[in-house]
Amino acid sequence: MSIAIAAVFVVLALIVVFGSIKIVPQGFEFTVQRFGRYTRTIKPGITILTPFVEGIGRKVNMMEQVLDVPSQEVITRDNVGVKVDAIVFIVVMDAANAAYRVANLHNAITQLVMTNLRTVVGSMELDEVLSQRDQINTRLLTVIDAATGPWGVKVARIEIKDLQPPVDITNAMTRQMKAERERRAVITEAEGEKQAQITRAEGAKQSAVLQAEGRRSAAFLDAEARERAAQAEAKATQLVSDAIESGSVNAINYFIAQKYVEAFGKLAESPNQKTVIVPAEMSALVGTLGGIQELLSGGPPRPPHRPPETPSQPAPPSSSASSRRPSTPSVPRTE
Repeated sequence: MSIAIAAVFVVLALIVVFGSIKIVPQGFEFTVQRFGRYTRTIKPGITILTPFVEGIGRKVNMMEQVLDVPSQEVITRDNVGVKVDAIVFIVVMDAANAAYRVANLHNAITQLVMTNLRTVVGSMELDEVLSQRDQINTRLLTVIDAATGPWGVKVARIEIKDLQPPVDITNAMTRQMKAERERRAVITEAEGEKQAQITRAEGAKQSAVLQAEGRRSAAFLDAEARERAAQAEAKATQLVSDAIESGSVNAINYFIAQKYVEAFGKLAESPNQKTVIVPAEMSALVGTLGGIQELLSGGPPRPPHRPPETPSQPAPPSSSASSRRPSTPSVPRTE
């Protein structure tokens, strides 16, 4: 009997010892109650409680938690029904407040987010709701964080997960977006055409300016060339005048022969001339060329070489005019 009683006492002692030793895992905090009253909060690790006096009250998760807010239909300020849902990220900062100040922490935060979501979205128009999600998130975060502060909870962030306008509104928005993009395309095309016309006009202007400058330069060059030609002609005329004044008529013969040859060349090059008539006064041209040779060499002209006539073959009579050399007109000398 004594052995059995001793064994029972040992078992009870072990139960009491192991019951008073508590191990708190990382990421959690336990509240300790003495006779049902909160006394303290134990951190992660091992803790020994007073047997039969102290016990574990609540086990509070101190890690960041994600709460899914159910989808609900909200009426916007312009009377459009929109289905909205969200997610909330919370962190418990005070385990005692989170355990004893609110009965159901997760449900309380979810309901609080849903009511404030209806308030915020209902005060905005549909276009603002669709385009200003960041503003909605910021307003919800400010309100919810202030409301959950006494509960020992920190709301890290709130995100709008989905916004679903009605189907007819979605179709109308699609048509509006298409019309807007077509309008932008037309405006962009018009702007491009305008820039192209401006560019072409600038190019035509620069081309006209360059052509005018080219014509002006060409006119200057032509005027300069004519001026030089006139100076050369005047110089040649002066030389001829000096030669005539000195008593030499070869200069006159030179100019006459030059004009004669040019006229004959133009007559031969005429496209309408089928037959070239050689003038009968060829001896005059030969005499003129002799005068040119005398002018160039400075001596008297040599008589032209004629082949000897054959006595058996009489020379044919001249058909049009005599081949005699014309007499050179005498120019009176000026004293």
